[in-house]
Amino acid sequence: MAKDVIIACDFSSKEQTLAFLDRFTGRKPFVKIGMELYYAEGPEIVREIKRRGHRIFLDLKLHDIPNTVRKAMHVLSRLDVDMTNVHAAGTVDMMRAAVEGLTREDGTRPLLIAVTQLTSTSEERMQRELLIGASINDTIAKYAENAKEAGLDGVVCSPLEAQLVKEHCGAEFMTVTPGIRFADASKDDQVRITTPARAREIGSDYIVVGRPVTAADDPVAAYERCCKEFLNE
Repeated sequence: MAKDVIIACDFSSKEQTLAFLDRFTGRKPFVKIGMELYYAEGPEIVREIKRRGHRIFLDLKLHDIPNTVRKAMHVLSRLDVDMTNVHAAGTVDMMRAAVEGLTREDGTRPLLIAVTQLTSTSEERMQRELLIGASINDTIAKYAENAKEAGLDGVVCSPLEAQLVKEHCGAEFMTVTPGIRFADASKDDQVRITTPARAREIGSDYIVVGRPVTAADDPVAAYERCCKEFLNE
């Protein structure tokens, strides 16, 4: 399975985003379009970034009743994204509906992954505020198993759980891991984090990197550092 670094383009406007991407004159990075940018600019920002030659992870984390998710995914299937996602907490039926909606008439679809637990969520908070009595590892393993049962390609988890997911779901079940920070950087609001090099060792297939690249004095150099550490280039 190919591995890659995904840059989280968490900007509030098309202008900011394209100015940022214009700095990358060599390799065109795989980019994540999240809620802030998509809600600000709509599907046209996806089309524009795709026209520029980037692969796209559309990170909208759908979570609703199965019928609503199926219909929403059918709309998103018309965009030429490479990956998108749902919340695994929406149940197996909802995730199956997402696969159905995302699959085009010719049988093709983007990669579909499910969020297990956000990397800002600690085990203590999950148990106290969400009333999930199991450990965070057991919860993530079960959510990953549900996603696999529903026909998804993988899950979003912290890099600390990537190996656990592989053990429960197999080596080919994809792990997409945010919560990446350089060893000499701030944790910001993340809790379950690690470095690009450690994520590679643990078994992450894709790492999602936001502020360590987008807020860097030299984003291109920071991205290249990520690639060097994670892809061992």
